Amino acid sequence: MKIRILQLACAALLVSFALTSHAGPVNINTADAATLAAELTGVGPALAEAIVKDRAEHGKFDSPDALARVKGIGTRIVELNRTNILVGDPPAPKRQ
Repeated sequence: MKIRILQLACAALLVSFALTSHAGPVNINTADAATLAAELTGVGPALAEAIVKDRAEHGKFDSPDALARVKGIGTRIVELNRTNILVGDPPAPKRQ
């Protein structure tokens, strides 16, 4: 019984790691709904569409925290994705 619980706990840990390890930087001001859903943890197709709709109606997001103005997105989702949310294009790499 204890071994089965340990196996389930390990499986849950691996699944949670897999779900969060694929998120990548995404510009929330230019990305389409499919990209938002794929790159932001906790954001599925419906929330991604809501982000795109909000952006079209209210303009660009000026910070990651501004994403919380979208109904269904709270501070928890913003915090889960803070390091992957961009509001502008990343700086070009320096040439050497």
